[in-house]
Amino acid sequence: MRVRDIISAIEQFAPLSIQEGWDNSGLAVGSPGDEVHGVLVGFDCTAELIDEAVAEGCDMVVTHHPLIFHGIKRLCPGDPVSDAVIRAVRAGVAVYAAHTTADKVLAGVSGAMARRLGLQDIAILEDEGGYGLGAVGTLPKPMTGEEAAVYVKEKFGLKGLRASRPVERIERVAMCGGSGGSEIDAARAAGAQLYISADISYHHFFTPEGFMLMDIGHFESEVEIVDILSAVIREKFPTFAVRKSGNLGRSNPVRYF
Repeated sequence: MRVRDIISAIEQFAPLSIQEGWDNSGLAVGSPGDEVHGVLVGFDCTAELIDEAVAEGCDMVVTHHPLIFHGIKRLCPGDPVSDAVIRAVRAGVAVYAAHTTADKVLAGVSGAMARRLGLQDIAILEDEGGYGLGAVGTLPKPMTGEEAAVYVKEKFGLKGLRASRPVERIERVAMCGGSGGSEIDAARAAGAQLYISADISYHHFFTPEGFMLMDIGHFESEVEIVDILSAVIREKFPTFAVRKSGNLGRSNPVRYF
């Protein structure tokens, strides 16, 4: 098995060509021709994840968030990105990310959020011709804002969430995994009474009548993509060693007290 074979399987699911212009999905460390004996799938590419890959005999790591977002001017031990890059290069571990590519397919991040809520008639929120950011659908039955908050917490296993003032009736729900503040207007245009995302700024919570926001956390909104990417690779290569990070539950950098 070669790195290019794993990449091909992932990009049949989430083509690299659809990533957002600011993104850095794709192969960050390694060569497409490198041999691969095992793949470890995680959420963020950290030094700890590279160490886990080495311990598990995996010479390729696949994550949602890219290891490198911006240009690197120096590699200095003690810096989280530098540590991960240095360890990956020294250990011969290839690093690949499916970030906004996996955000913009309905079988990816936002679609998974919609399916978790049991929505019906799920569609892409900002359709760009079969792909695009966000998802929108209809609840199995109408809910009040308070009922929806309880329902969302239960379905996502949340300790808590941030929300704007509750509305009286919610039928149509829109969502976007990760930092989705830019999609609020699209949610309203799609007729949603509720929009679920993460990293929502304070001022956005001053919502118009009949529209409600929920911020469920960045990690919490996207983490299911790890299972999805694992399944994509396993489906293509059913006898190949594909492992999901055993530290996933502890990898969220945000702590709640």
